[in-house]
Amino acid sequence: MTEQNDTQESSQSKAGAIIVPVTLFEQNCTIIWDEPGKKAVVIDPGGDVPKILEAIKQTGVTVEKIWLTHGHIDHVGGAAELRDALKVPIEGPHVADKYLLDNVVESGARFGMTGGRNFEPDRWLDEGDTVSIGDLTFDILHCPGHSPGSVVFFNKDLRFAHVGDVLFAGSVGRTDLPGGSHATLINSIMTKLLPLGDDVGFICGHGAGSSIGQERMTNPFITGEM
Repeated sequence: MTEQNDTQESSQSKAGAIIVPVTLFEQNCTIIWDEPGKKAVVIDPGGDVPKILEAIKQTGVTVEKIWLTHGHIDHVGGAAELRDALKVPIEGPHVADKYLLDNVVESGARFGMTGGRNFEPDRWLDEGDTVSIGDLTFDILHCPGHSPGSVVFFNKDLRFAHVGDVLFAGSVGRTDLPGGSHATLINSIMTKLLPLGDDVGFICGHGAGSSIGQERMTNPFITGEM
């Protein structure tokens, strides 16, 4: 039901993570927790909430927050339902994606997805903010382009990021949706993500993860800009 990622560790902190692919979009809903406290966050619950709840139960973690990388339906379709089920706050994305969260029901209908609800997070996120779960703290990078309000979560100690749909293994986020801009997206990647360092590994919104170094060397959307 879930795909177990390698536990990522540093001298300062430890964390575990699993990916729960949800909906027909196979979106990487991600559960990250601190060790040994088992305090957890769910990132981008796009749908299939019963599946997410079962993964939480099997992992034995205590979810205290929901984080959203951006407002597209495949990433937020189950957010309101999961918030109600767990009684936890939603943090993110950037307020520039408010128009997407205001239209979750309409967006879902276009893709045959039912059960989603329009909502507002308990906290909007912006460049320079931090979020935390247990002993883990993540910096917020505002990385527009795929959507105006896309954010990236970066943990310096773990050398790890969750980049949503900003960057993929061998590709980048699509920019043909309303509010998208290819030039803005590439600028976000070049000025916000690449400077994090080649040793930083990341989970993305769909498909396999990668590292900043791997993408710097081989991603045609990046190498063509260098």
